[in-house]
Amino acid sequence: MKTLIAIVAAALAVIACGSQTPPAPPAADQTAPSAPVAASADATPPAADSSQASPQADASVAYTPPPPQPVVSVYQDPPQAQPEPVEVAWAPPPMLVEPPPPPPSPQYVWTGGYWGWYGNWVWIHGAWAPPPRPQYHWVQPYYDHRGNNVVFVGGFWGAPNVSFVAPAIGISLTLAIAGPGVIPGPPPMGPEGVFIPPPPGSAFGIIVPAPIGTPPAVVTGAPPVVNVGMRVNSVVNNTNISNTTNTTTINNTTINNTVINNVTIVAPASATATHTAVNVSVPAQAHLAAAQKPVVRVMAPAPTSTKPIAPYVPGRSVSLPAAQTVHAEVPPELTHPAAGERPAAEPGNAMKREAPATEPGNAMKRAAPAPEPAQSAAAARQEAAKAEADKQAAAKAAAAKQAEEKQAAAKETAAKQAADKQAAAKAAADKQAEAKEATAKQAAAKQAEAKAAQEAAAKKKAADAEAKKKAAEEKKTAPQ
Repeated sequence: MKTLIAIVAAALAVIACGSQTPPAPPAADQTAPSAPVAASADATPPAADSSQASPQADASVAYTPPPPQPVVSVYQDPPQAQPEPVEVAWAPPPMLVEPPPPPPSPQYVWTGGYWGWYGNWVWIHGAWAPPPRPQYHWVQPYYDHRGNNVVFVGGFWGAPNVSFVAPAIGISLTLAIAGPGVIPGPPPMGPEGVFIPPPPGSAFGIIVPAPIGTPPAVVTGAPPVVNVGMRVNSVVNNTNISNTTNTTTINNTTINNTVINNVTIVAPASATATHTAVNVSVPAQAHLAAAQKPVVRVMAPAPTSTKPIAPYVPGRSVSLPAAQTVHAEVPPELTHPAAGERPAAEPGNAMKREAPATEPGNAMKRAAPAPEPAQSAAAARQEAAKAEADKQAAAKAAAAKQAEEKQAAAKETAAKQAADKQAAAKAAADKQAEAKEATAKQAAAKQAEAKAAQEAAAKKKAADAEAKKKAAEEKKTAPQ
């Protein structure tokens, strides 16, 4: 019994080490790197402000949403083994909103809904998919802040009893080359270690420390972050120890047989766009996490092609579709808060709002005063009108595409029906020809049979005549 308790305690300790939770944010007397207000993976990032920010979060300063963002959205054919790691010079963009539809079957798994690398950060669209083989399990993507870069491993199907192995510390990797025309974004801003992208609508470059295996979608319902400080802590609900050794060395980490049902998201008021602290438990299952109601809605565009692309392989080019522009939908109370008042929590939002906390060194420096109410209202109306126009244009393009696909399907159906009709006519003609040939053969056989009968009758008649003649001659020559 003592031995079993010792094994369990050791295994739990190893799992705690194996989570590779990044170190805590910088101390209060240090200056945290300030985040850009907004950027795009395909746009030139604004320079980071290195000035010391005010230690007190200013609730009267309006949140500035990120500008329209070009996003390449694709379906991926996930690999059935752990991909090779790739090192990227800039951070993935903030998460997008992608609520999953109902699963087709209990055996299906929600995959995707994360940023993957294809010469640029590309949105791997979520999909319900059955495991490719019995007992295969889905392994979440891996992001690791090392130095000034990001070490990335894409999501994949893991075989039974095969666990994710984090790339070794100190591993030599060649920095990934950006695709043609791609302008790098800001480097990762936050503590080194494993992380996931920030909530939708966050400032570009900021990262959210999280344990290995955390689905990126857990931050879907969290408020946007404008400064470093948000992190995800794991809550291990069930750990199975059955003929499995969890081994952690200084260079490699292996995670085995750990089931995480919930995670806790925490953030100080100085880090969030709502100027309120966050401490809430959210579901760790990817499909449940992705279904959370967002504070800022930045919808993931549907891929223009339903054909999945192959997994990324360095040096192998993959044809990507054109980027689609996405817009942030921001509640009015977040962009135009009243002076001296904190924005109210959105009803039904998954995040629990707590009392503000002061965290010196982490508040984002405000470069400009809040806009005047009249100007803000006009800007809001202009932005809403633009968003509505873009929405209508997107709907029109979708309708045109749907009509084109419907017309193509109708043409294909008509062509198939014509081909089937032609094949049926040919089969009927062939059958008719075969019947005609059989009838001709039967007629020829009957004709031959009749001819043979006639010839036999003629021979018999001639024989009879010859016999009669002979009999008559014999009678004449007989003595009287």
